Amino acid sequence: MRSKTMNILFTCAGRRNYLLHYFRDALSGSGRVLAADSNKNAAAMIEADAAFLVPRVESPDYIPTLLTLCEQQKVGMLIALNDNELFILSEAKHRFRRIGTQVVVSSPGVIALAADKLATADFATELGIATPASYLHVDTALKAVEQGELCFPLFVKPRWGSASLGVECVNDIDELRWAWQLGLRRLPRNSLQPYAAREDGLLIQNALRGQEYGIDVVNDLEGRYQTTFVKRKLGMRSGETDQAVTENCPELVALGRRLGEALKHVGNLDCDVFMGAGKPCLLELNPRFGGGYPFSAAAGADVPSALIAWAKGKAPPLHWDAIRHNVMSSKCERIVSINRSATPVSEETPSVKSPYETTANNFATTPMALFR
Repeated sequence: MRSKTMNILFTCAGRRNYLLHYFRDALSGSGRVLAADSNKNAAAMIEADAAFLVPRVESPDYIPTLLTLCEQQKVGMLIALNDNELFILSEAKHRFRRIGTQVVVSSPGVIALAADKLATADFATELGIATPASYLHVDTALKAVEQGELCFPLFVKPRWGSASLGVECVNDIDELRWAWQLGLRRLPRNSLQPYAAREDGLLIQNALRGQEYGIDVVNDLEGRYQTTFVKRKLGMRSGETDQAVTENCPELVALGRRLGEALKHVGNLDCDVFMGAGKPCLLELNPRFGGGYPFSAAAGADVPSALIAWAKGKAPPLHWDAIRHNVMSSKCERIVSINRSATPVSEETPSVKSPYETTANNFATTPMALFR
């Protein structure tokens, strides 16, 4: 029998404080919200019921540390928030399942496809969905420009990138050559970790015209399509949606269903789409909670409650997917006071007695610590 209570752990919690609040509300006192990050001062660490300092994602101790943490804290659900950790958590999903932790992450194949912008474009083309023209070398792009097949402006970007790092918009041939050389030099710092050394790691794509949208495509924990939330983007900041309004757009809802049924991803799929002349054009896929989800939540979406219900083997609450249209929202900065200090924790530390007396193993080479 599944437990009535559930502790939820957010990894690479960073600044996603709003997600902690959404899940805490969904739990309604039937569990704790935990945060893990390699930065002891990360904002989400302060507002979690308990927060743990863990190794960086690229450390060989990252997965073993999380496994120990999940086992000791009786974590029922793990929510991954960073692109760099999705693949390794997906590969280790069975190890977490053995200790009773449901990792809300898609299969390695889906993670790899979404991380690779060229593979994403090929996938869209196979489904008959429009996507930007993509070129793997500056010479082929220059030839396409010369033959009139490609027009400026263009984007030079990491093929395996995240958070718009290393993306350059170019308006002429000189800028294209310059951005290509600069991009090659900066690839190791701008690409996702597993692909930083790839020589084919830079991509040129044409700029898309039309209105930009973000859609949340929600599947259940078995990869079955459930719903799509549509937001028209009104403003961007550092590669993330800053202002948006929810809309009723049947074309994009239909696109979401096609993507969800084809990918069979798990949980939320954050997608960037352009609409031009009534035709959607897919730009990117992010198989996790993205920066656009708060705009869905502000209009009534409650994916956290659905995920918790599915993990418990229950039907989600009524109207969890009943989003209101024409709800306009905007993000703002908020200051969080850092009023808890990190305390080293040893293997002999006793079990949890209260939300602010949580513990975890202390590895000799990659210690974990607790905020209290």
